Amino acid sequence: MKHLFIISTFISLITFAGCSDFLEEDVRGKENLDTYFQNEAEAVSFVNGCYSALKYDDWWQVNTLWLLSDMCSDDCWMGNTSQASDYHSLSHFQSTGQSNGLISNFWQYRYKGILKCNIAIERIPEAPIVNEKMKERLLAEARFLRAYFYFELVKNFGGVPLITGFLMPEEVEGITRAEADRVYTFIEADLNAAAAALPQRSEYSPADRGRATRGAALGLLGKAYLYQEKWEEARTALKTIILDDDEPAEYALLPDFGDVWSVDHNNSVESLFEVQYMYDGVYSLGGSMTVITGARNGPGDGWSWCQPTSHLEKAFLDAGDTERLKWTVIKSGCTEIAGEDNFGIFIENSKKMDTYGSYLEKYGWDEDCYIIDPKDHKSARINRKFFVPVDKRPEVYNINKIPLNHRILRYADVLLMYAEACNEAGGEGADAQARRALNEVRRRAKLGDVAESVGGSALRKAIREERRLELALEHNRLYDIRRWSDDNGKKMICNLMGPDGSFVKYNTSETSAPPDRFERENQGEASDKGITFDEERDLLFPIPLYEITMSNGSIRQNPGWH
Repeated sequence: MKHLFIISTFISLITFAGCSDFLEEDVRGKENLDTYFQNEAEAVSFVNGCYSALKYDDWWQVNTLWLLSDMCSDDCWMGNTSQASDYHSLSHFQSTGQSNGLISNFWQYRYKGILKCNIAIERIPEAPIVNEKMKERLLAEARFLRAYFYFELVKNFGGVPLITGFLMPEEVEGITRAEADRVYTFIEADLNAAAAALPQRSEYSPADRGRATRGAALGLLGKAYLYQEKWEEARTALKTIILDDDEPAEYALLPDFGDVWSVDHNNSVESLFEVQYMYDGVYSLGGSMTVITGARNGPGDGWSWCQPTSHLEKAFLDAGDTERLKWTVIKSGCTEIAGEDNFGIFIENSKKMDTYGSYLEKYGWDEDCYIIDPKDHKSARINRKFFVPVDKRPEVYNINKIPLNHRILRYADVLLMYAEACNEAGGEGADAQARRALNEVRRRAKLGDVAESVGGSALRKAIREERRLELALEHNRLYDIRRWSDDNGKKMICNLMGPDGSFVKYNTSETSAPPDRFERENQGEASDKGITFDEERDLLFPIPLYEITMSNGSIRQNPGWH
């Protein structure tokens, strides 16, 4: 509770963060809140500060939990086997994560973002702004961001304290966790209000590109409904985006999958919402994921956290999906990297390794290959989506410097959520609508259509497999396998993890499914990840211990955490 006390008195009007013109502001000092919001410019500046709370000013505040979510799934290992990390206790489903710094930071900084939004929502309606349309838009932007921050909390922790205004410490004392249903109801109200007032993407000027839009609000609303299994409501919200009557269409799939996460296609026609980044040699205005997930040995050394599993690679290969695989996973021993025109630099870097020749002999690799050192990388694979080609890297290649926007919600996700909602809701023509949306995504990946004869549970399976492949390493997988139920009535994650889980058996059984050689040989991270999974405990992360302690017991812990 101490941190909620601190957050309740935290006021930050620093607005110098982001990538688009609307975030390119002079650095400002702290202002007196009672004398602020005196004109439109001050209101805009404050809301810009709400956007900065999407990731704050360093990699450890928010990015770490985004990566942790993939590490807790069958898509990723921790990856880095050269360093110890707070990732281990939670990604390997141990029962010691209550004091974990990753979740503590995430909780604290999501509530700081909520506080900023609460202040904007309280003060902007009273501000002497002549342009009422602008006032309504700024209020809607703050409500969208507040809904997003609460969605991030509820999907990770379940019910959380619901703070809806600017409260003083004495007003926070004794607060309890709201039920998850109540938090979702609050999120829905904010997003419905935001969608009613926000402009369409096409109505913003280029200088305002990256702000919340009507489509972003409806897309996030559809996802919130989907996570609650409100199938009809999700279908209605998402259909509005897909079947918008406006000309030209607000959103569409990019023709080439390789452009989806390209630094050259920030804020593309496929993007509903993304974190805005830009390069600056002095200020921390850029992203960090490229470096955090990059190989430890390579041009511009990375940190090698959150490496793709061979289990994920096998899913692509089993589906015949070589197009998305090459734009999702970079594997040691490769003789090219999709989209990299300077591959020779990677070969040269590999040849500097003392063990280069021995690796070629051991694995039978081509002498002109790129080696992601198997002794330092659990799977000797890295994430291609966050990778930036050498000639597009900034002069200072480091964390908080990379100008690759982080995609939060994109149109392919909307199409697949719509397909799922249609399939689950049922009714006349529902599976046909689901197949149309699903096949639109598959065609971009150069895969054949799902046949008209495929419906019901078979179509459900196809949609779920497509979500894994299309959205791999984009921080959706954990939440999907936590919410999906399998035919035996258990959540999918319960059938993947645990002593009898299929993912655990894949990685530990030498007879039925021998694990990948890299993963088997490098036990710097144990291959039995998930063997201690507890379905009564691990469907949610623990509430940070400090919140429970400082609340004197008014905030209760999630089941199974002590």
